Amino acid sequence: MARMDRYLSGPQLARLVVIDPGTRPYYRALAGRMRALILDGRLPVRVRVPAERHLAEALGVSRTTVTAAYDRLREQGYLDSRQGAGSWTALPDVGALGAENPWIASGDDGLLPMHCAAPHATSALPAAIAHAGEHYPRYALGMGYDPTGITPLREAVAARYTARGLATRPEQILVTTGAQHALHLLVMTLLSPGDPMMVESPTYPHILDAARLRGARIVPVGVPSGGWHLDLLTSAMRQSAARLAYVIPDFQNPTGHLMDDATRAGLVGAARDCGTTLVVDETWSELAIDEVPPIAPLAAFDTDSRVISVGSASKLWWGGLRIGWIRTTAAMVRRLAAFRSAVDIASPLFEQLVVARLFEDIEETRAERRRTFGASRDALAAALERRMPDWSFAVPKGGGSLWIRLEGASATALADAAACHGVRLAPGAWFGLDGTLEGRLRLPFTQPPQVVTEAVERIAEARVRGPYGVRRPAGPLTRV
Repeated sequence: MARMDRYLSGPQLARLVVIDPGTRPYYRALAGRMRALILDGRLPVRVRVPAERHLAEALGVSRTTVTAAYDRLREQGYLDSRQGAGSWTALPDVGALGAENPWIASGDDGLLPMHCAAPHATSALPAAIAHAGEHYPRYALGMGYDPTGITPLREAVAARYTARGLATRPEQILVTTGAQHALHLLVMTLLSPGDPMMVESPTYPHILDAARLRGARIVPVGVPSGGWHLDLLTSAMRQSAARLAYVIPDFQNPTGHLMDDATRAGLVGAARDCGTTLVVDETWSELAIDEVPPIAPLAAFDTDSRVISVGSASKLWWGGLRIGWIRTTAAMVRRLAAFRSAVDIASPLFEQLVVARLFEDIEETRAERRRTFGASRDALAAALERRMPDWSFAVPKGGGSLWIRLEGASATALADAAACHGVRLAPGAWFGLDGTLEGRLRLPFTQPPQVVTEAVERIAEARVRGPYGVRRPAGPLTRV
């Protein structure tokens, strides 16, 4: 490893790091300030930072506080360290979320969880759990797992597809441990390293994680403010020779767009011409808030089994139910089931029984979500229009989030500031490639109205005071 010739002393770094002494937690503010300085270029990369003891003395804080800040920066990729050689500034790998990854955030850190579009459990859950408990003992007579999923749940999922206009048999359903597990199985099974894979931009962050893990070549295609452009999708598939294309046609995450029948039919036809397999994420398909025209599942336009659908219990019922499913051919179900045997063999039996029971009252749950999500969506939109009138967004007819344009501001810098004011945010860069979408922010409306309203108040305060408790002039937030 190259020797670090450039070095900052404790007093030198302390002069760069200006933080209100009353800021809490101080270590987070310290890490955020150093991170911002690195991104801004005022703290160059590959400069050795002072030892924890020396910086603590210069700042007048405990060594434990500086240690916690340095640990956070290491997790984020902004510090490299070697035993006996010290620590020096760095930049994280492109696409890495580090300690800011929403899926490793603690749920009890006191921050309002506006980074995650996960709702509280539906009111139907307790009865479904009780029902599953009654029927659970009889399954103890068997071996306890089925790689394809238990028959009652596969029948329920198949019946729901059939009711939506897509005739489906139970043997076409593979039960998975959530939609993310389903996507992982499909990417690992259908792609080889280096294969091109088309994704929307913005898109669901975890599909990017899965594609990177597989070593796929990611081909982004933009989703304009008005929705999909079929010619852009077709050109991207044809020019890249994409083996796989991932789309979210139902209340797209994060934009909230709903793909119409004509575009669905055209997309399937284009995939057929290009030899591309379509993976369709239907996680939000049951969550219309306003009246929308009846729209068939995208696979209803399929004639040669190139559309694979993925669904989940997490948004409609509860994220704690780690149950998802794949709808495909019976042969592909068997292939995927054989592949998964090296990973988890089967999904939890009890949760499968719960979800099978929940399907029996799905329309009542959809009505409940329309009421609760609708109230939160309207409260969030009203609060934003009142407190952040310079932000722009379209109100979707369903789904779970607003996709906001910040008009020149940095979403990552805003997320850093908001964390110091008690709100965890998801900046737009999480939903794009290579640092794109920095001027966007996803705000979910899956929390109760009082929570989203309070979150907006804290975000507004963060814009004024910044991440370090120092009040600044109102206006677009820029990286410090």
